[in-house]
Amino acid sequence: MYYLQQNFIARVSICIFTGAKVMILNRKFLKFEIDLDFVLIAVTTSLKDYRICYLINKFLNFNFTKINDLRVDIQPANGPVLFSRYHYNWETTETDFYFIANKGSEGYLIPEMKKADYFLLIKNYIDENDLDSLVSSLNKIQEIVAAVKIDPKKIKSRENLLF
Repeated sequence: MYYLQQNFIARVSICIFTGAKVMILNRKFLKFEIDLDFVLIAVTTSLKDYRICYLINKFLNFNFTKINDLRVDIQPANGPVLFSRYHYNWETTETDFYFIANKGSEGYLIPEMKKADYFLLIKNYIDENDLDSLVSSLNKIQEIVAAVKIDPKKIKSRENLLF
């Protein structure tokens, strides 16, 4: 979601001809904020996407299924870059999980995090205890080198994660 907010700065002056008070609007600021309503986990592994999803499905009782690739216009002149994407939904809490490759057809989804092979993006609500348990369970999978929570607000190219 995008939120736009306008701020006005007013100045009161006195007209030199009539002596009347005149209000002058100096500047208009437009503030643009992105609503990042998701949790992000960076996953490092040497496995292919379908293999790591299989292991996550097996050990965490998930059911990741392949969906259409994520198309991102990183450099509009070159056309969209495709990133492999899987989806799973917890029906009880209506929480959506997306497993997305960081390396795409022509570059990185999040270029400043080149060491992360995949991202687990969690939309809607997830309890903090469930999140900690999930990260811990991911780190117990032998083929995963590391799974770490990432603050999306600290990522420069966070717009690439909005779909």
